[in-house]
Amino acid sequence: MMTTSPSDASVTGFSSLGLSDTLIAAVAALGYEEPTPIQREAIPVLLSGRDLLGQAGTGTGKTAAFALPMIDRLAKDPGSRSSSGGVARGMVLVPTRELAMQVSEAIYKYAKGSNLTVVPLYGGAPMDQQIRGLRRGADIVVATPGRALDHLRRKTLNLDELAVLVLDEADEMLDMGFAEDLEAILGATPEDRQTALFAATMPPRIGAIAVRHLNKPSRITIGREKRPAGKLPQVRQAAYIVSREQKTMALGRILEFESPKSAIVFCRTRIEVDELTDVLTAHGYGAQALHGGMEQKQRDRVMQLFRKEQAEILVATDVAARGLDIEHVSHVINYDVPNAPEVYVHRIGRTGRVGREGVAITIADSREQRFLRSIEGLTKQKIDIKALPTVADLRVRRLEVTRESLHKQLTAKGFEEMRGIVESLAQEFDVIDVAAAAIKLAHDASDQATPLQPVKPAPGRVEASSPERRFKPGGGARPYGRSDVPDRSRPAGPRGSERDRPTGPRPTPPRRHAGLGEPLTTIHISAGKKNGVRPGDLVGAIAGEANIDSKVLGAIRIADDYSLVEVPEALASRIMVALRATKVRGNQVDVRLEKDKK
Repeated sequence: MMTTSPSDASVTGFSSLGLSDTLIAAVAALGYEEPTPIQREAIPVLLSGRDLLGQAGTGTGKTAAFALPMIDRLAKDPGSRSSSGGVARGMVLVPTRELAMQVSEAIYKYAKGSNLTVVPLYGGAPMDQQIRGLRRGADIVVATPGRALDHLRRKTLNLDELAVLVLDEADEMLDMGFAEDLEAILGATPEDRQTALFAATMPPRIGAIAVRHLNKPSRITIGREKRPAGKLPQVRQAAYIVSREQKTMALGRILEFESPKSAIVFCRTRIEVDELTDVLTAHGYGAQALHGGMEQKQRDRVMQLFRKEQAEILVATDVAARGLDIEHVSHVINYDVPNAPEVYVHRIGRTGRVGREGVAITIADSREQRFLRSIEGLTKQKIDIKALPTVADLRVRRLEVTRESLHKQLTAKGFEEMRGIVESLAQEFDVIDVAAAAIKLAHDASDQATPLQPVKPAPGRVEASSPERRFKPGGGARPYGRSDVPDRSRPAGPRGSERDRPTGPRPTPPRRHAGLGEPLTTIHISAGKKNGVRPGDLVGAIAGEANIDSKVLGAIRIADDYSLVEVPEALASRIMVALRATKVRGNQVDVRLEKDKK
């Protein structure tokens, strides 16, 4: 038995696993940086044609582990006949309708460019529609056992030429009572097929199926990492269960409610990191991206900003975040559920350092609750499943923030100029009413912000955001997408293409904005969209090279050939000198005051 864990597995790329160049390019285009442990172990075995018995939980990357070798084999096999008429050459059996949809969409994404067709079969969908799909051609079928058996009985599905069969989450299929259906389906397949069985647990019933239906399988177990006693951080752990469509909105509410001083947000792929960073930046957060696709100089600059607390949020992949040792991180947020429980432990270990209070928050969908339980089993700590903060909760939180700010201001003094206004109004109104009205004005202003959502390129000038960096509760914004399922609401095209990426302006995080009490001026930078410049590039270059706090910057506009950035008037010369001495997105730039004429 081969046992591996994220900590002891060597780091290798997909190119070392034996996949075709087409599949390697497809994986790279999707932003995957390196294979997970189950992918590293399973892909070479399946490419060799051997049967496989794999033990790995939800969220470990199983789909790619079996889908990529299946696509590789079927695309290369010249002896296979046409897949028309419901003749399937590859089949994946899964326990639920939701998983069938997710797996079929993921395989479709991996198989682009291979000319292979993928057809999902599950209950609750029109039978005639599925039959038409099978008749058009079905190289790979992803099905629930009950619906697959229905099609076999109707003779609309033919498994006589099945080359590869995968049983995904087999233990759950048995728990749901599909044992007889599985036996019937397996009995309708050729004996010389290749079979892979995956399960989170290995009860005796799984072993019995393996003995009857697998041919001398290689066994792979993704083992749990043993951690020394006392090494697990004691942090407040919580999870919010939301649909994929609600993830970005949920992150906005969580950030507002928690108001982290310094947070790391983990995503699965570098494309998600870039996209989410742009969304956060455009909504007033000092966010910086960190992933393996960045040059070392860029990564060093980002880490310098984060260590100096000039950026409050670091959006990162696990690969890029390895070895980070930053004591002041208050929150770790799993925007994507990690690939393995051990990875979760590594992530949350970056908060709660040196006796400080730490918070670990996970955004998960309903299927991933099972994976959260496996994390609890490893950590021996409870993950609280919480309801997303409501509109009322956010209003209460804003009032608490207002009260804290007022208390701090009253303690610090320095508001003598305002006393005259209060004294004047106090002659007509009760002084308590005057104070309450002032608080209401500030509080109402904070309610005018827009929901956290994808940023669209906008022509013309866009001003800085309102005097409080807030999200409008109740927003139903779609996220930029997950790494495992394509978002069909977006235009067709490769994920992460330039037209999909936000290029809009970055509103200022105004709570600590110099522009509230200091005049701003606009600088003109001779690089724009055509040079690949994004808001984060400008913020990082200015803050890193001029050694200033990114929060003092105002509105950013990026045009095709140039960019405009509002900066404090007193710092303009320093910023221009710094930018002229460096490069922005690899471009040497000319910088001048926008009001200057040339």
